[in-house]
Amino acid sequence: MHIAYKSEASRGRRWQALCAEQAPERTFYLWPLETPAPDIHYLIAWQPPADVYAHFPNLKVLFSVGAGVDQLALDALPGELPVVRMIDPGLTQGMVEYVTCGVLALQRDLPAYLAQQREHRWQPRPQQPAGTTRVGIMGLGELGQAALAQLQQLGFACQAWTRSPRSLAGVKVYRGADELAEFLASTDILVCLLPLTEQTRGILNTALFRQLPEQAGLVHVGRGAQLVGPDLLAALDDHRLKAAIVDVVDPEPLPDTDPLWAHPQLWLTPHIASATQADTAFQAILDNIRRYEHSQPMHGLIDRERGY
Repeated sequence: MHIAYKSEASRGRRWQALCAEQAPERTFYLWPLETPAPDIHYLIAWQPPADVYAHFPNLKVLFSVGAGVDQLALDALPGELPVVRMIDPGLTQGMVEYVTCGVLALQRDLPAYLAQQREHRWQPRPQQPAGTTRVGIMGLGELGQAALAQLQQLGFACQAWTRSPRSLAGVKVYRGADELAEFLASTDILVCLLPLTEQTRGILNTALFRQLPEQAGLVHVGRGAQLVGPDLLAALDDHRLKAAIVDVVDPEPLPDTDPLWAHPQLWLTPHIASATQADTAFQAILDNIRRYEHSQPMHGLIDRERGY
């Protein structure tokens, strides 16, 4: 049962070397293939080829190289084909670091201090302790839970919102559309870690921002299509939000003329919050392959109906 890879070339070559070291009984093929490969049972890809069975007639599992699967046209994939998103300890740690950095920057008013520095203005600002800073995380998947754990250790008052029923020890969890307004009203720093679905597309908009307390902050590391850029700029201009840290936008890269580049209360990074780490990611995939072959549940298997 061999493996094929279709995504960024340098990562593929690294994983090919890891496969030779850790699973020498398997051949690791790099895309493109010259002919259909009936001996390949596992495909690792950002986007699989059209008519995937024409290239891999005995494909058993499709692994996404990313933490999400919104880049996949799930309706075009065979319904019986399991699709598994990436759950990688290295990727999780990177996201925890970015979210923690963003929350601390907003709690300590660093965007405002940077603006003051540019104006040569020396002006201390009132400081809000972590224990009275309410951080609300939208999305309670692997990444959201890991970020919450770190923020709790730093003393932040943490809560979460999820679209589906969920519980988490020591954290107030709001559920569904009926509890969203209550969650937002008690959130000083909002962190978006939601998957992209039709229900979450455009969710970061004027209606949502108006339900936050005045001078709330935003850390957006979910998906670019969840953010309505003009609405964010308006919320910053009217001081509904005091600052925003944004890592994902739509489209990417952001056009040179987009006003998001220039807003003084907005920090923009080019989708670098977290990246799949070769060593830990390949080990996670290899572990899932072995779980599949022993009829054990795979970590990260998506629910086609939910889209994540």
